[in-house]
Amino acid sequence: MSATGSDTYDERRRWQALGVGLVAAFMTLLDISIVNVAIPSLDRALNAGPSDLQWVLSGYALTFGLVLVPAGRFGDVHGRRNAFVFGIALFTVTSAVAGLAQSPGWLVAARLLQGAAAGLVNPQVTGLIQQLFQGPERARPFGLLGATIGISTAVGPLLGGLLIAAGGPEHGWRWVFFVNVPVGIVAVVFGWRLLPRHPIGQAVHRRPDPIGVVLLGIGVTLVLLPLVQREQWHGPTKWLLIPAGLVALVGFALWERRYARQGPPLFDVRLFTRQSYALGSLIALIYFGGFTAIFFIFTLYLQNGRGYSALVAGLAVTPFALGSAVASAVGGRIVNRFGRPLVAVGLLAVVVGLGLVALALELAPHAPVPWVTAAPLLLAGLGSGLVIAPNQTLTLSQVPVPQAGSGAGMLQTGQRIGSAAGIAAVGAVFFSVVASGNDAWSKAFERSLLLSAGIIALALLVALIDIARHHRRM
Repeated sequence: MSATGSDTYDERRRWQALGVGLVAAFMTLLDISIVNVAIPSLDRALNAGPSDLQWVLSGYALTFGLVLVPAGRFGDVHGRRNAFVFGIALFTVTSAVAGLAQSPGWLVAARLLQGAAAGLVNPQVTGLIQQLFQGPERARPFGLLGATIGISTAVGPLLGGLLIAAGGPEHGWRWVFFVNVPVGIVAVVFGWRLLPRHPIGQAVHRRPDPIGVVLLGIGVTLVLLPLVQREQWHGPTKWLLIPAGLVALVGFALWERRYARQGPPLFDVRLFTRQSYALGSLIALIYFGGFTAIFFIFTLYLQNGRGYSALVAGLAVTPFALGSAVASAVGGRIVNRFGRPLVAVGLLAVVVGLGLVALALELAPHAPVPWVTAAPLLLAGLGSGLVIAPNQTLTLSQVPVPQAGSGAGMLQTGQRIGSAAGIAAVGAVFFSVVASGNDAWSKAFERSLLLSAGIIALALLVALIDIARHHRRM
């Protein structure tokens, strides 16, 4: 197997390169959810206010989503190794800086840079799969990447709880950041040795696209900012930023179409004319809107509503993580055989599993939550594993390799926007019910969980429409 330029990859080396990429993806995606359980400890140690805590959580997601597409395009043009190694090195340094934080402002600044570093890394991993694997053989590595995404999101609270328990209530939160440092150092060394040095295809002169970068940055920022600051930015005026952001994104799309006549754009909007990419991106955006919110409200409910420790709260999510890991590996292997119906089956399993979680809590309100929710969360996790990896494989299947990084970056940008929107909507329902009276935590969790299931049901509807259209053409 040969990559481009002078990089030669046999079977062993390309899987080693993928392994480095998956470790980096796991580490950067883990930091989205792992910090949630550290908030009480962090609050006590730094005397952080609500606005500071919100920025610690949401600032990472904001800068993460902001750089995905430009970073992916940079890897397409200049080679993935430089972008990957620089991103991991920056992530490692900012993790150490975050762990050493002596004030809320210090920590917020570190988290913003840490999120940008994560955004540099992730599109390189997906582009790497496109570059080193061809056609149907991409299903297995995409399955492993899907397992990485699902496990990192679900296991964050558990690992965070373990680290806080080991480090103590006062400084345990620092180890949530310090744990990235040794892993990051190893990833930098092996990333430099194993990842392709050269870009895909012949080296050609490519003009920069600063207008495209600015329009996309403005659009993503205006859409994400009111979502991630929903609790601290009071009043309805913040929601005016979302239509303004959508206008900027439309301007970005129009500019990119025009720019494509002169040379390779930052992102080729013609990718959305490919049904697999357009519908797959829409499914991912909607699914992450429901999927990510689950762990946000579950952690709050277990710790604040039912008084469980951070460690127990993390353990309670383990069935979902295990189910997701197993099903992702299987789904990646069989997606080429079953196609979009496999994604629909997974979405249905997630919806049913979440409905059973709500039913279990309704029927056994005083039983230990981790026990009564274990089986339905396992079902939901199995379903999730059949969604993320197979949908990603199908979505990127028709993306040309020279556009793999920017195509993956746009797909992940949609996932980040979906996650922020879902947490905002589900969180609004959760907090409004909690504020309505005493002993409302269980009711708040059940209602917000059903909203998450409803959002995922919309993704199921999109998948069913795609399946129906495919059958009509046959």
